[in-house]
Amino acid sequence: MNFGQIMLFPPVAFVIFLLVGMLLMFLGSKMAAQGRAYTGKGTPYACGEDVPANKVQPDYANFFPFALFFTIIHVTALIMATIPAGNIAFMGILYLTGVALSLYTLMVR
Repeated sequence: MNFGQIMLFPPVAFVIFLLVGMLLMFLGSKMAAQGRAYTGKGTPYACGEDVPANKVQPDYANFFPFALFFTIIHVTALIMATIPAGNIAFMGILYLTGVALSLYTLMVR
């Protein structure tokens, strides 16, 4: 195994990119302007007024079904695009049936 193959080994490449990212973050923090700490910096506000913390909580109840819908569609497209030709392609039809049932369940819920 030569040096180029070792550098392309996924765990080694991950560690190298992690170290490069940490180095860039460290250099960026040293070059950035240092701000002062204010007591109200972390408190929520809107339009210059203080907002109670319970009103700031966003509601993700409608977001997650859409996110799951698009995830199912993307994974299905990836799997269907990579199914090899031949007899195994019929398994794709079974998979699409399962996907259709899951999407129907998600939409009817």
